[in-house]
Amino acid sequence: MTPPDAPPPGAAFVLSVDATRWRAHQDGVATDTPHLVPVVKGGGYGFSDPVLAGEAARLGVDTVAVGTAGEVAAVAERFGGDILVLAPWDPRLGPQPVVDGSVLTTVASAGAARAAQGRVVVELLTSMRRHGVPAGQVGTLADLDTAGLAGVALHLPLDVGPDQRVAEVLEHRARLAAVGLAALPVWVSHLGPAELVRVAAQDPGVLVRPRVGTRLWLGDAGAYGARAQVLDHHPVRRGDRAGYRQHRAPGPGHLVVLGGGTAHGLGLAAPAAPRGLPARARTAATGGLETLGWALSPFRVGGRRRWFVEPPHMHVSLVWLPASVPPPPVGSWVDATVRMTVARFDAVVLGPVG
Repeated sequence: MTPPDAPPPGAAFVLSVDATRWRAHQDGVATDTPHLVPVVKGGGYGFSDPVLAGEAARLGVDTVAVGTAGEVAAVAERFGGDILVLAPWDPRLGPQPVVDGSVLTTVASAGAARAAQGRVVVELLTSMRRHGVPAGQVGTLADLDTAGLAGVALHLPLDVGPDQRVAEVLEHRARLAAVGLAALPVWVSHLGPAELVRVAAQDPGVLVRPRVGTRLWLGDAGAYGARAQVLDHHPVRRGDRAGYRQHRAPGPGHLVVLGGGTAHGLGLAAPAAPRGLPARARTAATGGLETLGWALSPFRVGGRRRWFVEPPHMHVSLVWLPASVPPPPVGSWVDATVRMTVARFDAVVLGPVG
């Protein structure tokens, strides 16, 4: 419950970052990942796009990747190199959103590559099966103007072994070589350092541009932490009602009002994909409790995560403390365990993490 280092007034849900430790981790990833392309997208993995753009500039890389064309302007204010837009553009979707000498446009077909202005990266269809030129149509790329062709992109799946990812890259490389495009750089996601070494050893002529986001920014979880300010607390007796839904207190204790709500991404979760009977049992048990009005909050008070009184409000959350746990003082801070890819903070504070 150490307060963040000098949060701005009114900021009740903040991300506190140990800048020295966080940057040391980034430097280690950059050292292990030649030709690194940091990914800056979707709210910047909780840190914000502008903060990550500044960190990418500090790393001295020549290119970053953003998720959509709408993120280019904010990133360009803090990063002066090239910007790769990951979302493929297709003329059927409307005009090309950004045409700029520093922007690389991803496309997923030979037709889109011909229609695009400026430099393009052509995505190939991988076992992800999301976007890209199918294996049987790679020949359609052979007559593209290579002057504007900055390479091909491979978005690989996560939940497979490294052997499969390496093999998939080499298979795509062989298809490109067969149509005379072996010299093209390969922009790839989800290929780790050891896999990059294996690809280079088996295909020494390839230039691989690894696009790295999660491992770069979130790889050292001890370098950052979410903090919520205690805004108020009230004693409650068993059966007392509280909140929008007027749920009853399960026993004597305190209702604590904390900074952080749905506007900050709290209460949001991706669909669960449990594997194995124990994981499925835990998911079922959690879902059963939620149908009864109980959900575990991300906030830790007295060394444990505490229960929501009801779903988070827009900017605050209500949690219940049993009588055995004294409520933290108003104005103090509690830790929160959040999913960084959906979290939004009132402020990102670069300083020591308590």
